[in-house]
Amino acid sequence: MATQSALLKVMSDAARKAARGLNRDFGELAELQVARKAPADFVSAADLRAEQVLFEALSKARPGYGFLGEERGLVEGTDKTHTWIVDPLDGTTNFLHALPHFAVNIALQREGQIVAAVTYNPVTNELFWAERGKGCYLNDKRLRVAQRQRLDESLLATGIPFLGHGQHARFLKELHQISQRVAGVRRFGSAALDLAYVAAGRYDGYWERDLKPWDLAAGLLLVHEAGGKTTDAEGGEAVLEKGSICAANLDLHPLLLDRLKAAA
Repeated sequence: MATQSALLKVMSDAARKAARGLNRDFGELAELQVARKAPADFVSAADLRAEQVLFEALSKARPGYGFLGEERGLVEGTDKTHTWIVDPLDGTTNFLHALPHFAVNIALQREGQIVAAVTYNPVTNELFWAERGKGCYLNDKRLRVAQRQRLDESLLATGIPFLGHGQHARFLKELHQISQRVAGVRRFGSAALDLAYVAAGRYDGYWERDLKPWDLAAGLLLVHEAGGKTTDAEGGEAVLEKGSICAANLDLHPLLLDRLKAAA
């Protein structure tokens, strides 16, 4: 039985608390879809409510920590060494269309390094969590990245640029380089869960560009603690700054990176 530290318990409890509201809203949204009302407004309200729950719970547990959230931006704390990086609802478009694939994402950054992470899918009740140096877990089970060594046996995840977001031409070049060499490519619409699934060995690798720190921060630690490797899409360490990601196990990572470089 995996035992969470006090810090991880704070983060997990906050994620579950925010998720209760999201689950309730998700149920209502399924009805709204049928009624053809204005679901986009409903989702932004659900987002804001979930972030408020997270902000209050985390601030109460760790007063003074900074807070970087998708909705409210950066709130500086009195403690300059710690910042929460939070996405209250990663997979908004899925949520909007009543697809049960979205997550609450919480990471803690200490002096520039991600030290704790929680990614929670409320619908499946899957809580992915990690603390630096202590391994990665799904609920009570220890996770390891998949051990495949060949691209042609691998299942990869990615994100596709959408309206007003990212470079379609570059993505199509990358997809051309990768898709003909792998067993499959999936696009499920939540960067947070894509990285959690790499950590769990469900995906063998994942790449995407034009992401935000709150999409990526928790997943970077999950993959690292599950024995995988993450870099930006050029192979550097500036994942959060550049907003690009290449994640896989130690064997596949250089192979995936080679394909991305070939598409450049």
